[in-house]
Amino acid sequence: MVETYMPDSARTYRYHIVTFGCQMNKNDSERIASILGGMGLEPTNDPKEADVALINSCSVRQSAEDRVYGLGANWVGLKAAKPELIVCLTGCMPGRDKDGRMRSRLPGVDLYFPTKDMVYLPQRLAEINPNLRPMVDLASDYLSLRPTYQKTCQAYVTIQTGCNHFCTYCVVPFARGLEANRSLRDILDEVRALSAGGCLEVTLLGQIVNHYRAPDPEHFSRLNPYAKNDFAKLLWEINEIPGIARVHWTAPHPLYMDAEVIDALTLPKQVNYLHLPVQSGSNEILERMNRRHTREFYLEVVKKIRSKRPDIALGTDIIVGFSGETEEQFAATVALYKECDFDISYHAQYSPRTGTVAHNIFQDTVPRDEKRRRWWVLQNLLESTVRRKNQAFVGKAVEVLAESSENGWVSGNSREMKRVHFPGGPELAGTLQRVSVERAEEWILWGKPV
Repeated sequence: MVETYMPDSARTYRYHIVTFGCQMNKNDSERIASILGGMGLEPTNDPKEADVALINSCSVRQSAEDRVYGLGANWVGLKAAKPELIVCLTGCMPGRDKDGRMRSRLPGVDLYFPTKDMVYLPQRLAEINPNLRPMVDLASDYLSLRPTYQKTCQAYVTIQTGCNHFCTYCVVPFARGLEANRSLRDILDEVRALSAGGCLEVTLLGQIVNHYRAPDPEHFSRLNPYAKNDFAKLLWEINEIPGIARVHWTAPHPLYMDAEVIDALTLPKQVNYLHLPVQSGSNEILERMNRRHTREFYLEVVKKIRSKRPDIALGTDIIVGFSGETEEQFAATVALYKECDFDISYHAQYSPRTGTVAHNIFQDTVPRDEKRRRWWVLQNLLESTVRRKNQAFVGKAVEVLAESSENGWVSGNSREMKRVHFPGGPELAGTLQRVSVERAEEWILWGKPV
C-alpha cells in the first residue's frame, strides 16, 4: 500500500514517463505512476519541468531500442540546464541486458532497472535526492501495486508476466523472466474495484494470456461451469462482475485455445474480437521459430473458433523475412492470411535480437529490401481485406465505447475493435452508444447515434 508523502520543501516535484512497446509496458507505467504519486510527485507532460524523467523501454525490435537510445540522450542533455534531474530507464532493455552493453550506451542515465525492481524505485530516488524521501511500504511483487489508470472507462489488467516458451526470435523470457501467474483473488479484487469506479471494459494481459494458471484456485466459484482450464474459469468469473460490459484479452497462443477457452468466447461480455498470433504460414519457419504448432493446427483452431462464433473478428501477428525464409515459405504465409481472412494483422520485418536462439544459431539471410517488399505484400493484402470487411458494417448498428471527443466528433471502438467516429460532445466519453454506420473507410467507420 502506498501512503502519500509530501517532501519537507514547499516545492512541487514532478515526474514525466514515456512508454514504448506493448500494452503490458503501458500497464507497468501505470504502476510506476502510482509509486511516484505516492511519493508526492505530480505528473507533467513536459520533461523540462520534470524532476524525475523515466523511460519504460521496449526491446522487441532494434528500431524500438534505437528510439530509446535517442530519447535517453536527449534527456541526459536536459541535465545541463537542470543538474538535479533524475533520468531513469526500466522495462525490457534492462531486463535482458545481461552483459551491460546497453547500459554502457546510456552513461547519463541515473537509475537503470528491470521492471520487477520498480518496488525499489522510492529508495533509489531518495538516495539521489533526499527531498524525494518516501514514506512507503511496497510489496515485493510489483504486480500487486494498483495502477494509476489512464482512463476511467477502460483499463488493462495484467494477469501474468514472463514466458516459458522461448520462441527463437523472442526476448521476453530474457527480459521478463519465466512465466509467473498473478493471484486469482488479486485479479478479481482489481476488476471489482475498477467496476465500482465506473470501468466498462477490461483488457486482460499476459505473454501467453490463455496459459494462465491460478496459484489460488480455491477462489473460483463453485458455480463456475468450466472444469479444466483456469483461464476459461477466470473469464467466466469476470463476466459475473456487475458493471463490467466488455472483456478483452491479449495475446493468446494457439496451443492453449482448447474447447473451454473457445467456448468462453461466447460469454456475453466477451468482445467480438480475438487476436491470435500465427507469425508464419510455413511449417518449416514455424519449427525454426519454435512456435510448437503447425500451419494445419492453427487453421483447425480458427475453424473451431468460427464454428462457435462465426462473426468474430480475427487479428494476428506475422514476422516476415525470418532467418532463411524463402519466397515459397513467404507465399505460404500469404496463403494462410487469405484462408483465415484476418480483420487485422500486425506484421513486422524480422529484426535479430542479441541473446536469442535465432541470433545465436541462424543467419539473417533475407535482405532488408526483400523484407520490406514482403511487408508491403501483406500490408496491401491487409488494406484490401479491411476495406472489404468494413463495407459489411454499412447500414448496420454497432455498439461503441466512446473514448474521446474532438471538434464535435466522438471516437471509440466497436465490439469488433473497429474504430468508429460519430457526431457528439465530450459528455459522451465513457459511455456505450449504439451507432448506425453510414460510411466505411479502411480504418474508420463513420456513423450517427441511434
